[in-house]
Amino acid sequence: MNKNFHFNVNVERFAYLTGRSLSAFKRDFQKIFGIPPRQWLQLRRLKEAHFLLSQKGKSVSDIYLDLGFENLSHFSFAFKKQFGYPPSALQAK
Repeated sequence: MNKNFHFNVNVERFAYLTGRSLSAFKRDFQKIFGIPPRQWLQLRRLKEAHFLLSQKGKSVSDIYLDLGFENLSHFSFAFKKQFGYPPSALQAK
């Protein structure tokens, strides 16, 4: 998952690729990482977005699709919920 988090792949597909049932995959993932796989994926994508915006100077419109978000509105909402400020605030810096 760490190598492919940026693709718009759902948790069901990750479970299939590991050869496990969805429930077994979710249960074992939760035991190992302490959070559900869907939440881990979103957090990983948001951390990468923060890095790309703050350190690499990328624009919001350039990265949200590349990180597996389906639309800009969902990306902006999730980013602000996670970090407390909109992604556009990093572009101005």
